[in-house]
Amino acid sequence: MLYLPVTAQITKQAPATTTTYTNPLPVKLGDPYVLHTQGTYYMYGTGGADRGFAAYSSKDLVNWKPEGQVYFHNNPNGWSDPTAAWDGAYWAPEVYEVKGKYYMFYSAQWKVNPAKELENFRIGVAVADKPTGPFIDLRDQPVFDPGYPILDANVFFNDDGKIYLYYSRACYKHPVESEVADWARKKGWYKEIEESWVYGVQLKPDFSGVIGEPVLLLRPPVQMSDKQSEWESRSVTAHEVNRRWTEGSVLFKKDGLYYIMYSSNHFGGQYYAVGYATGRSPLGPFTKVANNPVLQKNTDKGGTVTGTGHNSITWSPDGKEMFCVYHARTSTTGDERVVFIDRMQVKAGKLTIFGPTTTPQKLPSGVRR
Repeated sequence: MLYLPVTAQITKQAPATTTTYTNPLPVKLGDPYVLHTQGTYYMYGTGGADRGFAAYSSKDLVNWKPEGQVYFHNNPNGWSDPTAAWDGAYWAPEVYEVKGKYYMFYSAQWKVNPAKELENFRIGVAVADKPTGPFIDLRDQPVFDPGYPILDANVFFNDDGKIYLYYSRACYKHPVESEVADWARKKGWYKEIEESWVYGVQLKPDFSGVIGEPVLLLRPPVQMSDKQSEWESRSVTAHEVNRRWTEGSVLFKKDGLYYIMYSSNHFGGQYYAVGYATGRSPLGPFTKVANNPVLQKNTDKGGTVTGTGHNSITWSPDGKEMFCVYHARTSTTGDERVVFIDRMQVKAGKLTIFGPTTTPQKLPSGVRR
């Protein structure tokens, strides 16, 4: 196996000598995902590696140590194309611990591409004995092929033993008619509006494929009168791009209710934001809530943060506080995506994220000082 050098951002893993932390954290990643195992947090995300994925470790969610590259595209079962657009598009890894093994689900460009599509994303799964890898693909092909490009894998382990995969169908070559599309045409801005939609499907227990057909769970509103339409269409109505995204989903269950969080708008723009929907089963139906979006830019309120999205969820060391881990940009970081963590609360069916913050926040509960 060829291990390529990685230029990782160096951050010091220091003991907590203060009682606060401040966003953004000194980690430059997009689509951050945090795994907590055996008293240590591990963070994975888009960026920080050469055609693959890097990892960071922490004891307190605040101070992060680079662990180097943990997934390499040219492992013995590699199925991706590192020469494709976006350097192979190694995006949005998430790692799950199952029976002492660690499984990384991620998106990349599939090398099987007879039509030479620009966006040929699929979802793969790799396994390792340690959270720091090296991760080796389970098979020399993606988990499954739905016939269109997909990305942003998220896996949910239900209490009945069933496992579910959530993903986003890419916007690529997926034009959808809607009142927003009609509005944009009348403006003379765009001929069509492409959309990404979130699907769910049951996974085989050994992750070798899926069971049944994918179920459409979330999509942008068709009518402009829909209460979700204004915030989910901002990239179009701001004349930023001819796409409406529903992506970066993450599912969890609390008090018998299933919550699915998702991100809308252009991931590279200022309007990227997070909403959620609730349902009574892992495959829905899900209903979007009235208080969306629950995380968005704060520059219109005198802040410096834009592009908040693609979140994951983790808990404080003592398990008492819930945190939303997401990427954003600031007036200082420019176009570079950096990691934020902010507290979140789920109470009586309502989800609240207390962010984005850039002022000192209390350390997560249970952190040793």
